Amino acid sequence: MRYVGIDPASKTGFVALGPDGMPLKSKEITGISDKDPKRMATLVDNIIYQVEKDDIICIEDIPYNTQRAVFAGALHYGIRCELWRRGIRYYEVNPAHVKKFVDVTGWVGEPGNKRRLGKDEKKKVVMDAVRKHYGFVHSSDNVVDAYILAQIARSMHTKKVAYEHQLSVVENLKLA
Repeated sequence: MRYVGIDPASKTGFVALGPDGMPLKSKEITGISDKDPKRMATLVDNIIYQVEKDDIICIEDIPYNTQRAVFAGALHYGIRCELWRRGIRYYEVNPAHVKKFVDVTGWVGEPGNKRRLGKDEKKKVVMDAVRKHYGFVHSSDNVVDAYILAQIARSMHTKKVAYEHQLSVVENLKLA
């Protein structure tokens, strides 16, 4: 049994953890070509190729405010359709809950003087939080998000969390 996290993007993060929580596979997956539909089809194929029948999977839900909404929606549903075809169940995790699992809110500063983190700042804060929580380091923020998703899958399945702030994330998972 493996715990798998998938962070769909043009460079999709994929992480598979063993039963002990140690990474078995952590990689960034791309499609072939820079033209769709070949890029999209090969990206979905390359992602699905990594999945095993008995994996417990968490996949990040579609981001609400993406610049490339059509690509994101097609990729997310392409992956879900292929998982469904293979009879593989998965859990969808809200992007905000991925950050919450490692205690990142997206804000910095003191009450009354807070500001929202920029996109690149938030990625760095999340990567730092994953290193602090789990000791996992990777150069790709997509792989780091996939790692968090794999840890969520593991916590959901084992019914154990390492930190109190993770409990509400695990309790809110919905099997798709």
